[in-house]
Amino acid sequence: MAAATRSVQCAWRRAMVPSLVVILGATGTGKSKLAIEIGKRLQGEIISADSMQVYQGLDIITNKVTPEELAQCRHHMISFVDPLVSTYTVVDFRNKALALIDDMHSRNKLPIIVGGTNYYIESLLWKILLDTGQENEDSGDGGDGAQNRRLEMETLGGAELHKRLVEVDPKMAAMLHPNDKRKIARSLQIHEETGVPHSRWLEEQRGQEGGAELGGPLRYPDPCIFWLHADMEALDKRLDARTDEMLSAGLIEELGDFHVRYNQMKVQEDSQAYQQGIFQSIGFKEFHDYLTAPESSTQEEKDALRQRGIEAVKVATKRYARKQNKWVRNRFLKRPGDNVPAVFGLDVTDVSRWEETVLNPALQILECLSKGETPTIPPIRVQGKELRNKRSHHSCDICDKVIIGDLEWTAHLKSKKHHHHVKKRRKCDHPPSSAAAPAAEGETVSGDTCASVALGCSKTSQESSQDSKTTHKEVPVTF
Repeated sequence: MAAATRSVQCAWRRAMVPSLVVILGATGTGKSKLAIEIGKRLQGEIISADSMQVYQGLDIITNKVTPEELAQCRHHMISFVDPLVSTYTVVDFRNKALALIDDMHSRNKLPIIVGGTNYYIESLLWKILLDTGQENEDSGDGGDGAQNRRLEMETLGGAELHKRLVEVDPKMAAMLHPNDKRKIARSLQIHEETGVPHSRWLEEQRGQEGGAELGGPLRYPDPCIFWLHADMEALDKRLDARTDEMLSAGLIEELGDFHVRYNQMKVQEDSQAYQQGIFQSIGFKEFHDYLTAPESSTQEEKDALRQRGIEAVKVATKRYARKQNKWVRNRFLKRPGDNVPAVFGLDVTDVSRWEETVLNPALQILECLSKGETPTIPPIRVQGKELRNKRSHHSCDICDKVIIGDLEWTAHLKSKKHHHHVKKRRKCDHPPSSAAAPAAEGETVSGDTCASVALGCSKTSQESSQDSKTTHKEVPVTF
């Protein structure tokens, strides 16, 4: 092990390859542990890509590294934003992190990006955030006007916002769900500030050298991407155990203290928003009823609210873990292209074999890359182009739903709820004597069948027009 580490260190002195290491994975997979071990061995420094860890406070619920871990390897981008700031955005993160990476390269240090906030990581790997010449378009640099304007728009109904976007940027509107107010407001803001539709900016970005359908080119050549993955049943148990450990470490006391100092007055004024800043952290919304329980509540009532909050945190944490894994699969493994780097999978299911299945393979891969050799451990094979999920716009009149994405549409057509509505519509539209035999229980109803029987499902397309092509293109997941 020592000889291998020295070999990698020598290679790094000659040339910084890979240009940076990115460690992906669901919460609870040990990303920080691997980052620290790599950093200690290979003269690396860690940049946290966690949107909640940038804020001061709530160290337990946001699972920040401990003082002991901080002493082992230098960390950046942790606990430096005031918890009451709600205007810190991905552009602020990107600008600061890119400067740190450049500084590390100048000092011959290996940048190690670790965290679970997907759009933070994307902003460092790819040129996907819009460079329109107005750097304050996201962050409100020099004032909070841009941020406040977007928040103001987000107070409107999704239908109204989507209607406005259809008028100024129909291509973008076709790729966004009417309920996705944040992204719709973002697109409207871009058009308002620049006079150029968001979709046109994205088209220009994809047209850059090295760009592709998902966005602009990679920022740094040859990044090394590790994905820590585990059997979900084993990970679920680990996440439940970690929540219990957080409780023992004082999680509820931490939330209570933070609530009194920063949140109680907002709740009294009915101005609390659990969609902004650090208050988005898993825990606040889940323990809201417990933290705001009337003083007249009995101990039994408080205990019930406390237990309900604990269970809600466990559910939310496991749901978040699945969301993180889904992003890795969609962004890296189902999107083949020149600007999508290879991903090396590391199985963390059995923590008792961590060095054997995680640390040693990671170091071996880095050693090969630093020498310009092909790693003996192959990256995860990307799935075929036929599985790529286009952000096409679909509507199902039967279920009264709008669905964005071909894969999501296919799943909807196979769902029990959709089948139930199809059968119900058949009974209404066709007398028993003339109606075709109903589908057998569990029978798959195809899109064509749905259309011919109920005339209720449609795919919004404008294939006869030149503009329709964008409707069916994939777009960057970060807006």
